[in-house]
Amino acid sequence: MAQQVGLSKAAVSQVLNDHPASRVSADAAARIRAAAGELGYRPNLTARSLTTRRSGVIGLVSEAITTDRFGSGMIRGALAEAKRQGHVLFITETEDQQDAMAAAFGVLIDHQVDGLVYASIRPHPVDLPDVGGGIPTVMLNAVATRPTATVLADERAGGEEIVRLLLDAGHTDDVVVIGRDRASTVEWSTAAIERRLDGITTALEAHGVVPLAEVDCHPWDPDHGYAAMRELLAAGRRPAAVIALNDRLAFGVYRALAEVGLSVPDQVSIVSFDDDDIALYLEPTLTTAALPYEAMGAMAVRLLLQPNLVPAEHLVPMPVRVRGSVAAVPQAIRTFDRPR
Repeated sequence: MAQQVGLSKAAVSQVLNDHPASRVSADAAARIRAAAGELGYRPNLTARSLTTRRSGVIGLVSEAITTDRFGSGMIRGALAEAKRQGHVLFITETEDQQDAMAAAFGVLIDHQVDGLVYASIRPHPVDLPDVGGGIPTVMLNAVATRPTATVLADERAGGEEIVRLLLDAGHTDDVVVIGRDRASTVEWSTAAIERRLDGITTALEAHGVVPLAEVDCHPWDPDHGYAAMRELLAAGRRPAAVIALNDRLAFGVYRALAEVGLSVPDQVSIVSFDDDDIALYLEPTLTTAALPYEAMGAMAVRLLLQPNLVPAEHLVPMPVRVRGSVAAVPQAIRTFDRPR
């Protein structure tokens, strides 16, 4: 760079490092900074002594997870694992804005972080800025549009496991799926939703179970779960078991059933996903497959600090919280027992 602008290396160093005793003219300083911009130069803000040791800092770029009651679990897990490995977490928030993402990455790179984690509340494709410099990057509950190490919940296995719990209880007739109809084409679906539904479908088909009904709902909130169940009941389609694709839909289903005098789980069993805090305060408590956000955050940091990080997908199991919303079908009226 010094040769390019026709100045000494000392002069270039003084300008780029904002040396207070610099005597470089304003015009020469402008030429140096312009050349630095063309070359993609970034000053090392934390290691100007030219040391090569690690900074001990990890950058976490958040897409709204800092303000989400679910997503904050990813931060707790990442913080705990970073502390365990002698690192601190530098957290920035983008609110899903592309320009804010680029700015956040730039600031973290300037501070010479040891690696970057990009975390999202919804696992969707993300166009990451070019981090350059070989800085390791891990996607947390998001998928980069280029090959990158990625941490996701194992939605397919979670779907299979929660449905098998119903099957183990003898529920093979009059099963209703609330949240997504496989026969429909919807623009709002994500890869995570499709994997969750694939797991449900795989478990049902393995036992020859055909749902009584599958209902599209969007967004997945209590109002839509309530409306979907009310419409089914009004049409004379009474379920013996309900698979709600998230807990918030299940909350609405509970209310709709209660209004017509159907009890959970004696008359209708319900399973769901996410492990919302309110699931513990329903009566009866809701059986659900939990989103393992804390474990995902910890795994992202562990991967990031590995010496040889490679692009790959890493799936974290969804633990099933078995509670009070599933009752066994009496043996005498079961269609069949689960194959052993």
